[in-house]
Amino acid sequence: MKSKTTEKRLFHYALNYKKTIMIGIVCLMIAVAMELSGPLIAKKVIDDHIVGVANHYVVTDKQTGAIEFNGEHYIRVERYDSIDDEKVVTLFQDGLSFFLLDEEVPLNARFVEGDGYTFVLEVDQTEVTVSGQTLETHELFHFFQPEVSSIAAWLGLYLGLILASSVFLYYKTYLLQYASNRIIQTMRQDVFSHIQRIPIPYFVDQPAGKVVARVTNDTEAIKELYEKVLEVFTSGFIYMFGIFIALFILDARLAAICLVLVPLMVLWMLVYRKIAGHYNHEIRETNSRINANINESIQGMSIIQAYNQVDRMTGEFENLNRYHYRYQRKMNTFTALTSFNLVDFLRNVAFVAFIMYFGGISLDGTGIVTAGVLYAFVDYLTRLFEPVNQIVSQLAQLEQSRVAGKRVFELLDEDGEEVEEKPITRYDGYVEFEQVSFAYEKDDYVLEDLSFSIQPGETAAFVGHTGSGKSTVMNLLFRFYDPSKGRILIDGKPINELSRQQARSHIGIVLQDPFIFTGTIISNITMNDPRVSREDAINALKAVGADRFIEQLPNQYDEPVKEKGAEFSTGQRQLLSFARALAFDPAILILDEATANIDTETEAMIQEALKVLKKGRTTLVIAHRLSTIQDADQIFVLKQGELIEKGTHDSLLQTQGEYYMMYRMQLGGKQAFAT
Repeated sequence: MKSKTTEKRLFHYALNYKKTIMIGIVCLMIAVAMELSGPLIAKKVIDDHIVGVANHYVVTDKQTGAIEFNGEHYIRVERYDSIDDEKVVTLFQDGLSFFLLDEEVPLNARFVEGDGYTFVLEVDQTEVTVSGQTLETHELFHFFQPEVSSIAAWLGLYLGLILASSVFLYYKTYLLQYASNRIIQTMRQDVFSHIQRIPIPYFVDQPAGKVVARVTNDTEAIKELYEKVLEVFTSGFIYMFGIFIALFILDARLAAICLVLVPLMVLWMLVYRKIAGHYNHEIRETNSRINANINESIQGMSIIQAYNQVDRMTGEFENLNRYHYRYQRKMNTFTALTSFNLVDFLRNVAFVAFIMYFGGISLDGTGIVTAGVLYAFVDYLTRLFEPVNQIVSQLAQLEQSRVAGKRVFELLDEDGEEVEEKPITRYDGYVEFEQVSFAYEKDDYVLEDLSFSIQPGETAAFVGHTGSGKSTVMNLLFRFYDPSKGRILIDGKPINELSRQQARSHIGIVLQDPFIFTGTIISNITMNDPRVSREDAINALKAVGADRFIEQLPNQYDEPVKEKGAEFSTGQRQLLSFARALAFDPAILILDEATANIDTETEAMIQEALKVLKKGRTTLVIAHRLSTIQDADQIFVLKQGELIEKGTHDSLLQTQGEYYMMYRMQLGGKQAFAT
C-alpha cells in the first residue's frame, strides 16, 4: 500500500462503493442528456417554426395546413409540393416591422426604404425594388397560427425532459452523497482501528491533538472530496462532454476549436496542484499543531493559570494562528488572482472565436448561419463555461483533500500489529526477566542486563530514585514496549510469542494517574466487557472500600461520570481505577505508584483490601513510599537501570545499602528505626 500514490488510494476507497457511484453517474449522464436537449429543441423551434415561416406559396384553393389572409390562401413552401406557376411570397422583418413581399427575397437582404406598398432592399450589394404590404402584429399572427401546435409540442417535450432530468439529478445527488458518506465512514473506521494497533511509542512522540486532527479534520476534508469535488468534477466533465457532442452536431469545425479548452484545463490543474499543494500542506500541518496546542492548554489549564502562564500560552497560540493565517491568505490570493480570471479569459476568447467564425463565413458568402444555430451555439458556449467555472473553483478544495489524504495515509502507513484476542489459559503468575536491556532511544539504555524472577502469588516491589527504570519494567511486562535485548517470560513462555492483547489478558494495572472515562461508575469498572458482570464490579468496588462514598451518591453505582471523573477526588478516582483492575480478576497485578497520590486513610483502605486480594495473585508494586511495601516477599532496588539489591524489607535494612539509605531519608533518620 505504501507504494501507491495518494490519488490511487483515494480512488481505491471509492471502489468500495463503485456500484452506487456508477448508478449515480448513469443518472447524471441521463439528466445531462435531457437538459442539453434544450438548445437543440430551441434551434428546431426557431429555424423550423419561427424563422422558417418566411416563404409561402400562394395557392388557388385552401390546402391542408394553409392559412387565409385578405382573400388569398398561403401555405409554407416546406409543406407543399411546388408547381412551377405558383407564386412565392416572403415574410420579411426589419427591426420590429414586418412586411409581406410579393416575391421571394433572401433572408439576408437589408431593408433600405419603403412607402407601405413598394420597398427597396439591398441584396448582395445590389438594390432591388419589390412590392408588398406592411403587416400589423395581429395580421402577422395569421402566418404563425399553424405553427402554434408544433411549438407547444416541442416546448411540452422540453418541459417533460426537464422534469425527468430533475428526478435523475435528485437520485444522482443522493447516491453520490450516500457513497461519499459511506466512504468516509469506512476510512474513519480504518483509521481508528489502525490506531488501536499502533504500538505505544508512536503516541509518545505524537501530540494527541495531531492524531485527533487526522482522524477528524483531515477525514472531513477528504469527505468534501467525495461529497462535493467528486460530484462537481464528474458532473462538469460529463456536462462538457455532452456539450461538445452537441457542438459537433451543430458545427464540427467550431467545436474542434473549442476543444482547446481541454488541454488548457489539464495544464492549469497541474500548475495549480504544484503551487497550491505546498500552501495546503502548510495549512493542514499548522492546523494540526493548533489542535495540539489547544488540547495541551485545556488539559493543563489549572497549571497554566496557577503559574500565570496564560500570556505565554496565548502567545504560542497567536504565533501558530498567525502562521496559519499567512498561508491561508497566500492560498486565497493565489486562487482569486488565477482561477476565476482564467475562466473569464477563456470565455471571452471563445466568444471572439465564435464571432470571427460565423461572421467570416457570412461575409465571404461561404455559408449562411440560421438564427437557430446561432442561438444554440451561444447557449451551449454559455453552458460550457459553467462546469469549467465550477471545476476551477473546486481546485482549492481538491488540493486540500489531497493533502489531507496524504496525512491520513501516513497515519495508516505506521506499522501496526494485528489484534489477536483468542483466549489463553489463565497465568499461574511466574514472572521472569532474563538479561533484559531496553532503550527508548537507540543505544541510550534505561535498563541494563536485568534478571530476576517472581514466584506465583508473591508480591514484588521495585524501588529506586526517579529515572532508575522502575516504570520501564512494568511497561515491558505489559508489552507497551518490547525489550531491546533479553527475554521476558510468564509461566516459562516468552511473552513476545503472544499477541499484545493475549499477553495483557490476565494482567491488571493501576497507574499513578488514573484515567476515568465518561459514562457511569459501573461502566468504568466493567469497561462494557461482557466477562465482567455488574455484581463482579460492585464486589470489586466494595473490596477496595469505594462503596463508602459511592453509596452516598444520588444514583450510587449508576452515578454519571463526567470527563476524567472531575467530580471525584484524586483518591476516589484511584479507588475506581483499582476496582477496575480487580474486577477483571487478573493473575498478575501491577501497581505503578498507585498509592502515590492517595491520602493516608484511603491508602490504609487499599492496603487492607490488598491483603485479601493478593492471595493467589502475583503482584508487582512500584512505590516511592517504602512504608507501603514492607510486607513484600521481594524488593528489587534499581539504580540507573541496573539491579543493585534484592531481598525482603528486613534483610535489605540489615545490609545498610541503597535501600537502607532511602528508607532512612524517608522516615527521618535513626529516630525512625526506633519506632
